[in-house]
Amino acid sequence: MGASPSGADRAFATFLLSAVDPSQFPKPDLPEIAFLGRSNVGKSSLLNALVGAKVAFTSGTPGRTRTVSFFDIALGSGKAAPVLRLADLPGYGWAKISRSAAREWPKFVDPYLSERESLCLCVVLVDASVPPQDSDHYMVNRLREAGRRVVVAATKVDKVPRSKVVTVMNGLKVFLGQSPVPVSSRTDDGVLDLWRQVLGSAGIAMKGGLKR
Repeated sequence: MGASPSGADRAFATFLLSAVDPSQFPKPDLPEIAFLGRSNVGKSSLLNALVGAKVAFTSGTPGRTRTVSFFDIALGSGKAAPVLRLADLPGYGWAKISRSAAREWPKFVDPYLSERESLCLCVVLVDASVPPQDSDHYMVNRLREAGRRVVVAATKVDKVPRSKVVTVMNGLKVFLGQSPVPVSSRTDDGVLDLWRQVLGSAGIAMKGGLKR
């Protein structure tokens, strides 16, 4: 499934729904890419940077999002048929909500990650500006054990001194077992590289950049 957009295409995101139960998940009729990360990793900001519009809610209170939100993505025109779907999953690893989150994840997040047939890629966001976290290591391994394809996106790379970026990326590679994609939602660094991997996982070839 997929298309071959030109380098002049633009991504258009449309909010579809937010689910708190597997029965509310949309029909698995498009390739889906799930975005996961600790509650303060900047997941909503990166989603907004990817699509060039404010579609995902950013909150000053980490851990507030407790649903799986779905966004349909069209390329080239807002009237075009969607070609893939992004899923914004609840954050993990935030101490103040870890107990309640631990109770809620098995209800609808775990079934999504283990059973969703249209899920073709999991993008795990890790914060490049802080030391590697055990919760990220656990999540990456958990997804691999479930047979999911994983891309690691190292966010907030703009907060890392340029002289230390290579060292930080190498440290994350060793810790997580794969090379991360360094990205910044503030400067757009790495956003295009991440888009190529997202689209490629859905069988969509991108020959150049997307209009923003």
